Amino acid sequence: MPPADSPVFDADNHYYEALDAFTRHLDPALGPRVIQWVEVGGRRYHALGGRISRAVTNPTFNPISPAGALVDYFRGNPNGRPMHELMGTPEPIRPEYRDRDARLATMDAQGLAKVWLFPTLGMLYEEALKDDPGAVVLLFRAFNRWLAEDWGMAYRDRIFAAPYISLADVNEAVRELEWALDAGARSVVMRAAAPTTVHGPLSPAADAFDPFWARVDEAGITVVVHAGDAGLSSNGYAVDGFSASFRAGPARPSIKLFAIERAAHDFLATLILEKLFDRFPNVRVASVENGSEFLAPLFRKLRTTTRRMPGYFAEDPVLTFRRHVWINPFWEDDVDEIVDLMGDDRVIFGSDWPHIEGLPEPADWVTELQKLPPESVAKIMGGNVSELNERRPRP
Repeated sequence: MPPADSPVFDADNHYYEALDAFTRHLDPALGPRVIQWVEVGGRRYHALGGRISRAVTNPTFNPISPAGALVDYFRGNPNGRPMHELMGTPEPIRPEYRDRDARLATMDAQGLAKVWLFPTLGMLYEEALKDDPGAVVLLFRAFNRWLAEDWGMAYRDRIFAAPYISLADVNEAVRELEWALDAGARSVVMRAAAPTTVHGPLSPAADAFDPFWARVDEAGITVVVHAGDAGLSSNGYAVDGFSASFRAGPARPSIKLFAIERAAHDFLATLILEKLFDRFPNVRVASVENGSEFLAPLFRKLRTTTRRMPGYFAEDPVLTFRRHVWINPFWEDDVDEIVDLMGDDRVIFGSDWPHIEGLPEPADWVTELQKLPPESVAKIMGGNVSELNERRPRP
């Protein structure tokens, strides 16, 4: 375990959204355009833009599979059990999934000093509305106001919830960022995808988004790029849709199982290739729940690009990446390899609790660090994200 004087800071905790998380602050007249509850076959679903979302089986989250239910699957499923058995028996939703004081008590029991807190459904819904950027703005403006009420941005200086930012409309993104800064946010979160604007999809590093990145650079707030529905197409190799990965199950894997790392690879590579950090040298980006196995081939290709285009980069782009990006590996990744690639000051622990893909006990993540010296363990299990959690305004 980490040294007693080294607090554990989990960089990837989640809530399960309240039933009115998206609608409490949304004009009901906008429901058909943005989001509303509908009932189909006796079950409740969200309809986004008038289309039923089946991104999750039960968006009410009551009942819900136990935290870390798929831990054996991600450890290689040594007993070859089918997915439906691994999911466990659904249980009534626990108070700590939706109540911040109950979450604090659970954190105490888990040995967590602090957590970053991210959406569940909120990471999936921009894709469903992307063809109506105005609806995306309305959805997440309402969502973030709910977040401030139910969780707060820095509750008891232990629970740090991240407002969701969409770049679908850059002016609105800047306004929402200003609101987040005024509300005391320590980080903001977005999905790893090229945002769709009224002009179509654009690179996240396009000049059109410079006003947003300029404000991030000035304020020194961390931007978290978190796994979600990035809308990647499988181009006919598999059924598209966020939930298709788990529908395939362990007996029939598909290319969709690689989508999350593909999305992060493309997003982060683009920031480097389009030299975002040259324009905004105070920007810090944390990649959370996107895995890390894409790093080695990405670094090789960045250096190949440097050789082919001499003079394009001001320095080795891998050094730029290491300076500006922090990586949260999946717990089942080879963390030692990622430390070798990134350095121990650029790797952060995140358990994904209480999602089924995460760990039942968050601090068990430390067992993946047995080969590292105590000072590296302390950085990864808390020190690094503690630094990211503090705003670093531009000098």
